[in-house]
Amino acid sequence: MSLDIAAPRRSASTGVFARTIGTYGQEFIILAAIVALFIVVGFIAPRFVSQTNLTSIFSGNAYIAVAAIGMSMVIISGHIDVSVGSLIGVLATIAGTLAVNGYPIWIAWCAPIVVGMVITSLIGALVAYVRIPSIVVTLGMLSILKGGLISLTGGAWITNLPPDFLIAQFRLFGVPSPVWFMLGLTIVAAMFMRYTAFGRSIYAIGGNPEAARVAGIRVERSTVAIFAIHGFFAGIAAILFATQLQVIQSTVPAGLELTVITASVVGGVSILGGTGTVVGSTLAAILFAAIGSSLIFLNVSAYWLRSVQGLLILATVLADMARRRGVK
Repeated sequence: MSLDIAAPRRSASTGVFARTIGTYGQEFIILAAIVALFIVVGFIAPRFVSQTNLTSIFSGNAYIAVAAIGMSMVIISGHIDVSVGSLIGVLATIAGTLAVNGYPIWIAWCAPIVVGMVITSLIGALVAYVRIPSIVVTLGMLSILKGGLISLTGGAWITNLPPDFLIAQFRLFGVPSPVWFMLGLTIVAAMFMRYTAFGRSIYAIGGNPEAARVAGIRVERSTVAIFAIHGFFAGIAAILFATQLQVIQSTVPAGLELTVITASVVGGVSILGGTGTVVGSTLAAILFAAIGSSLIFLNVSAYWLRSVQGLLILATVLADMARRRGVK
């Protein structure tokens, strides 16, 4: 006589839900934090959830989310770029200068993207072929870009921008264009990372470069390509940043590189490389913008936002290290 005891089976839908939570757990946590923040602060200060403030939160900070998409790819591949803030400042100045000097609008929009890709490709080449750590290369590039910008422009304001140039002030179906850029680029990048061979190779390179090389991935060439893609997103971010107001100051936005990197890391991208999603970085950028706005409505010093960012970075990195030890 034999006993046939069937193990309990999970439904297919339960399995899919479990895998989704496992893959996007950090993203769900951040999304829940955003919703909770809007509910709590909106209850205390109803003007926090007004249309004007929501537009400011989503539209005014979309360029950070766009820059964080490219940064996430770089960090997933096992590298980092601390010069992204200076790069965006330089590219925004280039765009504005071309626009006010009579160049066609399409050139003023495209030139920053091309220049951004050239600069980051150079960074990628130094990292991949010369074997200089990315932190060192990008620290040097930060100084070059920041110092060069101030030396050449003196921090002057660029005014009289053509109305057609101000793409960040356009609206489609009543929604500001930066929000469409943020959503569209996040979706495209997420699909690219998940469903293309090159996107999957970024994870492989960040997880184990030697194993990726054995698997047939050209690590050096791919590294240059990843940095070039990062430059593409930095160029778009610079255009959105440059066109959200009527004037551009030829300086580097203070603390921008920290905000972009923090959005990527807190969004679930492992600082050690190999894991993470661009969806998380976009949500984290929105969360930081919402926190900064909520501090104003709650009459709390906005400087606390830096402290919150620092705490979130430490907590996220510690959680990632604990997870990796658990896997081992």
